[in-house]
Amino acid sequence: MALAMVGIGETRVISNFRGKEEMKRHLQDLGFVKGELVKVVGENASGMILLVKGVKIALNRGLASQIIVE
Repeated sequence: MALAMVGIGETRVISNFRGKEEMKRHLQDLGFVKGELVKVVGENASGMILLVKGVKIALNRGLASQIIVE
């Protein structure tokens, strides 16, 4: 399932990415790597607030839909 579909308070494991290589590299630079836990801590008008590697990151739903989680 895409990360954009995960509800607030849920924790999932990153399993894959969709999209171009440069976008994948950008997400990996932010800490979104395969096998890492990601928690949805909130939502706002422009996207989602996520907790990954102990850091809160705001991500728009377009990018969140490129991250596949289990």
